Amino acid sequence: MLLFLNFLKKQKTEEPPVKANTSAPKQVDVRKGEIGEYKIDIQLDQLPKGCRYLSDLLIKNPKAKSGYSQIDHVVLTPYGIFVIETKNYQGTIYGGKDRKTWSVNGKFKMMNPFVQNYGHIKALASLIDQKHQNFFISMVSFTKCSTFKVDLDYRKIVSNELIVYDIELSEFIHRKVSVLKIQHKEPILSEREISMIYDVFSNADIKDPAIRREHEEALKASTTDTTILATCSICNKPVSDKVKSYCLSNKKFDGKIYCYEHQKGFD
Repeated sequence: MLLFLNFLKKQKTEEPPVKANTSAPKQVDVRKGEIGEYKIDIQLDQLPKGCRYLSDLLIKNPKAKSGYSQIDHVVLTPYGIFVIETKNYQGTIYGGKDRKTWSVNGKFKMMNPFVQNYGHIKALASLIDQKHQNFFISMVSFTKCSTFKVDLDYRKIVSNELIVYDIELSEFIHRKVSVLKIQHKEPILSEREISMIYDVFSNADIKDPAIRREHEEALKASTTDTTILATCSICNKPVSDKVKSYCLSNKKFDGKIYCYEHQKGFD
Protein backbone atom coordinates (compact mmCIF):
# COMPACT_ATOMS: atom_id res chain seq x y z
CA MET A 1 0.00 0.00 0.00
CA LEU A 2 2.83 2.42 0.88
CA LEU A 3 4.56 1.75 -2.42
CA PHE A 4 1.31 2.46 -4.28
CA LEU A 5 0.84 5.85 -2.48
CA ASN A 6 4.45 6.86 -3.24
CA PHE A 7 3.86 6.02 -6.89
CA LEU A 8 0.76 8.31 -7.02
CA LYS A 9 2.65 11.15 -5.31
CA LYS A 10 5.50 10.90 -7.83
CA GLN A 11 3.06 11.09 -10.75
CA LYS A 12 1.44 14.23 -9.32
CA THR A 13 4.63 16.20 -8.61
CA GLU A 14 6.60 15.43 -11.75
CA GLU A 15 5.97 17.87 -14.60
CA PRO A 16 6.03 16.82 -18.24
CA PRO A 17 9.22 17.66 -20.12
CA VAL A 18 9.26 20.98 -21.97
CA LYS A 19 9.61 20.60 -25.71
CA ALA A 20 12.91 22.04 -26.93
CA ASN A 21 12.66 25.16 -29.09
CA THR A 22 14.44 24.10 -32.25
CA SER A 23 13.39 27.12 -34.35
CA ALA A 24 15.98 29.73 -35.27
CA PRO A 25 16.00 32.88 -33.11
CA LYS A 26 14.18 35.87 -34.54
CA GLN A 27 16.38 38.57 -36.03
CA VAL A 28 15.94 41.67 -33.92
CA ASP A 29 18.75 43.87 -35.19
CA VAL A 30 17.10 44.79 -38.49
CA ARG A 31 17.61 48.41 -39.52
CA LYS A 32 14.51 50.53 -39.15
CA GLY A 33 15.00 51.91 -42.64
CA GLU A 34 14.93 48.41 -44.08
CA ILE A 35 11.75 47.62 -42.15
CA GLY A 36 10.19 50.78 -43.52
CA GLU A 37 11.04 49.83 -47.10
CA TYR A 38 9.69 46.31 -46.50
CA LYS A 39 6.37 47.82 -45.38
CA ILE A 40 6.28 49.98 -48.51
CA ASP A 41 6.91 46.93 -50.69
CA ILE A 42 3.90 45.22 -49.07
CA GLN A 43 1.78 48.27 -49.86
CA LEU A 44 2.93 48.36 -53.48
CA ASP A 45 2.03 44.70 -53.91
CA GLN A 46 -1.57 45.71 -53.14
CA LEU A 47 -1.86 48.18 -56.01
CA PRO A 48 -4.91 48.26 -58.28
CA LYS A 49 -5.03 45.97 -61.31
CA GLY A 50 -3.15 47.28 -64.32
CA CYS A 51 -0.52 49.13 -62.28
CA ARG A 52 3.24 48.66 -62.49
CA TYR A 53 5.96 50.02 -60.25
CA LEU A 54 9.71 50.55 -60.06
CA SER A 55 11.85 51.12 -56.96
CA ASP A 56 15.20 52.74 -56.15
CA LEU A 57 15.81 54.44 -59.48
CA LEU A 58 18.95 56.51 -60.02
CA ILE A 59 18.69 58.70 -63.11
CA LYS A 60 20.66 61.62 -64.50
CA ASN A 61 19.52 65.06 -63.42
CA PRO A 62 21.81 67.96 -64.39
CA LYS A 63 19.91 70.29 -62.07
CA ALA A 64 20.65 68.21 -58.96
CA LYS A 65 23.77 68.90 -56.88
CA SER A 66 25.07 65.38 -57.43
CA GLY A 67 24.04 65.29 -61.08
CA TYR A 68 21.54 62.53 -60.35
CA SER A 69 18.12 61.98 -58.79
CA GLN A 70 17.49 58.94 -56.62
CA ILE A 71 13.79 58.09 -56.66
CA ASP A 72 12.33 55.72 -54.08
CA HIS A 73 9.29 54.47 -56.00
CA VAL A 74 7.35 55.18 -59.20
CA VAL A 75 3.86 53.74 -59.69
CA LEU A 76 2.37 53.70 -63.19
CA THR A 77 -1.43 53.54 -63.37
CA PRO A 78 -3.90 54.07 -66.23
CA TYR A 79 -4.89 57.38 -64.60
CA GLY A 80 -1.60 58.88 -63.47
CA ILE A 81 2.05 58.43 -62.52
CA PHE A 82 2.77 58.44 -58.78
CA VAL A 83 6.26 59.43 -57.66
CA ILE A 84 6.84 58.44 -54.04
CA GLU A 85 9.46 59.80 -51.65
CA THR A 86 9.76 57.76 -48.44
CA LYS A 87 10.89 59.12 -45.08
CA ASN A 88 11.70 57.24 -41.88
CA TYR A 89 11.75 60.03 -39.29
CA GLN A 90 10.38 59.81 -35.76
CA GLY A 91 8.52 62.71 -34.21
CA THR A 92 6.19 65.51 -35.23
CA ILE A 93 6.58 66.72 -38.81
CA TYR A 94 5.99 70.45 -39.22
CA GLY A 95 5.70 71.91 -42.72
CA GLY A 96 3.75 73.85 -45.28
CA LYS A 97 3.53 74.52 -49.01
CA ASP A 98 5.21 77.91 -48.69
CA ARG A 99 8.17 76.63 -46.66
CA LYS A 100 11.40 75.46 -48.29
CA THR A 101 12.41 73.68 -45.10
CA TRP A 102 10.34 71.55 -42.76
CA SER A 103 11.27 70.31 -39.31
CA VAL A 104 11.06 67.29 -37.06
CA ASN A 105 9.88 68.12 -33.55
CA GLY A 106 10.34 71.80 -34.39
CA LYS A 107 14.10 71.41 -34.03
CA PHE A 108 15.75 69.36 -36.76
CA LYS A 109 15.51 70.89 -40.23
CA MET A 110 14.84 68.96 -43.41
CA MET A 111 14.22 69.99 -47.01
CA ASN A 112 10.56 70.29 -47.93
CA PRO A 113 10.07 66.74 -49.28
CA PHE A 114 7.66 67.96 -51.97
CA VAL A 115 10.32 70.35 -53.27
CA GLN A 116 12.70 67.40 -53.32
CA ASN A 117 10.13 65.23 -55.10
CA TYR A 118 9.39 67.99 -57.61
CA GLY A 119 12.99 67.67 -58.81
CA HIS A 120 12.52 63.92 -59.15
CA ILE A 121 9.34 64.39 -61.17
CA LYS A 122 11.01 66.88 -63.50
CA ALA A 123 13.87 64.44 -64.10
CA LEU A 124 11.42 61.64 -64.93
CA ALA A 125 9.21 63.86 -67.06
CA SER A 126 12.18 64.81 -69.23
CA LEU A 127 12.47 61.16 -70.30
CA ILE A 128 8.97 60.75 -71.73
CA ASP A 129 6.66 62.33 -74.29
CA GLN A 130 5.53 65.84 -73.41
CA LYS A 131 1.85 64.83 -73.58
CA HIS A 132 2.41 62.63 -70.51
CA GLN A 133 4.21 65.22 -68.41
CA ASN A 134 1.11 66.55 -66.64
CA PHE A 135 0.05 63.15 -65.34
CA PHE A 136 2.33 63.07 -62.28
CA ILE A 137 1.15 62.88 -58.66
CA SER A 138 3.67 63.60 -55.90
CA MET A 139 3.43 61.46 -52.74
CA VAL A 140 5.54 61.57 -49.59
CA SER A 141 5.31 58.63 -47.21
CA PHE A 142 6.31 58.73 -43.53
CA THR A 143 6.27 55.90 -41.01
CA LYS A 144 3.69 55.73 -38.23
CA CYS A 145 6.47 56.77 -35.84
CA SER A 146 5.72 60.31 -37.00
CA THR A 147 2.79 62.71 -36.63
CA PHE A 148 1.78 65.30 -39.21
CA LYS A 149 1.43 68.99 -38.44
CA VAL A 150 1.29 70.13 -42.06
CA ASP A 151 -1.08 71.92 -44.45
CA LEU A 152 -4.38 70.05 -44.51
CA ASP A 153 -4.42 70.18 -48.32
CA TYR A 154 -1.71 67.51 -48.33
CA ARG A 155 -4.24 65.05 -46.92
CA LYS A 156 -7.05 65.87 -49.37
CA ILE A 157 -7.41 63.19 -52.03
CA VAL A 158 -8.15 65.80 -54.72
CA SER A 159 -4.63 67.20 -54.33
CA ASN A 160 -1.76 66.15 -56.59
CA GLU A 161 0.58 66.45 -53.60
CA LEU A 162 -0.28 63.90 -50.92
CA ILE A 163 1.37 63.11 -47.60
CA VAL A 164 0.60 59.65 -46.19
CA TYR A 165 1.69 57.13 -43.61
CA ASP A 166 3.41 54.05 -45.04
CA ILE A 167 0.59 51.72 -43.94
CA GLU A 168 -1.98 53.70 -45.94
CA LEU A 169 0.00 54.16 -49.14
CA SER A 170 -1.94 51.68 -51.27
CA GLU A 171 -5.24 52.98 -49.85
CA PHE A 172 -4.46 56.54 -50.95
CA ILE A 173 -3.36 55.38 -54.41
CA HIS A 174 -6.62 53.43 -54.75
CA ARG A 175 -8.64 56.48 -53.68
CA LYS A 176 -6.72 58.87 -55.91
CA VAL A 177 -7.16 56.58 -58.92
CA SER A 178 -10.92 56.43 -58.18
CA VAL A 179 -11.11 60.24 -58.20
CA LEU A 180 -9.13 60.43 -61.45
CA LYS A 181 -11.45 57.87 -63.04
CA ILE A 182 -14.39 60.18 -62.38
CA GLN A 183 -12.50 63.17 -63.79
CA HIS A 184 -11.23 61.50 -66.97
CA LYS A 185 -13.92 58.88 -67.70
CA GLU A 186 -11.42 56.98 -69.87
CA PRO A 187 -7.84 55.92 -68.99
CA ILE A 188 -5.25 58.56 -69.85
CA LEU A 189 -2.52 55.93 -70.23
CA SER A 190 -3.09 52.75 -72.22
CA GLU A 191 -1.53 49.43 -71.26
CA ARG A 192 0.92 49.90 -74.13
CA GLU A 193 1.88 53.40 -72.94
CA ILE A 194 2.38 52.16 -69.37
CA SER A 195 4.70 49.43 -70.65
CA MET A 196 6.59 51.93 -72.80
CA ILE A 197 7.08 54.40 -69.92
CA TYR A 198 8.06 51.54 -67.61
CA ASP A 199 10.77 50.48 -70.08
CA VAL A 200 12.02 54.06 -70.50
CA PHE A 201 12.37 54.55 -66.74
CA SER A 202 13.91 51.12 -66.27
CA ASN A 203 16.47 51.68 -69.02
CA ALA A 204 17.38 55.10 -67.59
CA ASP A 205 18.10 53.56 -64.18
CA ILE A 206 21.83 53.63 -63.42
CA LYS A 207 22.86 50.37 -61.81
CA ASP A 208 26.64 50.93 -61.83
CA PRO A 209 27.70 50.56 -58.14
CA ALA A 210 30.54 53.07 -58.59
CA ILE A 211 28.20 55.81 -59.82
CA ARG A 212 25.73 55.04 -57.04
CA ARG A 213 28.52 55.35 -54.46
CA GLU A 214 29.58 58.64 -56.03
CA HIS A 215 26.02 59.92 -55.73
CA GLU A 216 25.84 58.84 -52.07
CA GLU A 217 29.11 60.62 -51.31
CA ALA A 218 27.77 63.79 -52.91
CA LEU A 219 24.69 63.55 -50.69
CA LYS A 220 26.87 63.14 -47.60
CA ALA A 221 28.80 66.24 -48.55
CA SER A 222 25.55 68.16 -48.89
CA THR A 223 24.72 67.46 -45.23
CA THR A 224 26.91 70.43 -44.39
CA ASP A 225 23.93 72.46 -45.59
CA THR A 226 21.85 73.11 -42.47
CA THR A 227 18.64 72.96 -44.47
CA ILE A 228 19.13 69.23 -44.86
CA LEU A 229 18.36 67.03 -41.90
CA ALA A 230 21.23 64.88 -40.64
CA THR A 231 20.17 61.42 -39.50
CA CYS A 232 21.77 58.33 -37.99
CA SER A 233 23.06 55.90 -40.64
CA ILE A 234 21.54 52.97 -38.75
CA CYS A 235 18.21 54.05 -37.24
CA ASN A 236 17.53 57.24 -39.26
CA LYS A 237 16.97 59.18 -36.04
CA PRO A 238 17.62 62.94 -36.49
CA VAL A 239 20.85 64.17 -34.88
CA SER A 240 22.03 67.64 -33.96
CA ASP A 241 24.66 69.58 -35.91
CA LYS A 242 27.06 68.96 -33.03
CA VAL A 243 26.66 65.17 -33.30
CA LYS A 244 26.91 65.35 -37.09
CA SER A 245 30.15 67.37 -36.93
CA TYR A 246 31.62 64.99 -34.35
CA CYS A 247 30.93 61.93 -36.50
CA LEU A 248 32.19 63.46 -39.74
CA SER A 249 35.43 64.58 -38.06
CA ASN A 250 36.06 61.19 -36.42
CA LYS A 251 37.86 58.67 -38.65
CA LYS A 252 36.42 55.65 -36.85
CA PHE A 253 32.95 56.47 -38.24
CA ASP A 254 34.27 56.38 -41.82
CA GLY A 255 32.35 59.46 -42.95
CA LYS A 256 29.02 58.22 -41.61
CA ILE A 257 26.74 59.78 -38.99
CA TYR A 258 25.52 57.91 -35.91
CA CYS A 259 23.27 58.88 -33.02
CA TYR A 260 24.60 58.60 -29.44
CA GLU A 261 23.16 55.10 -29.03
CA HIS A 262 24.82 53.66 -32.13
CA GLN A 263 28.14 55.42 -31.49
CA LYS A 264 28.58 53.02 -28.55
CA GLY A 265 29.27 50.15 -30.95
CA PHE A 266 32.53 51.84 -31.99
CA ASP A 267 33.99 52.13 -28.46
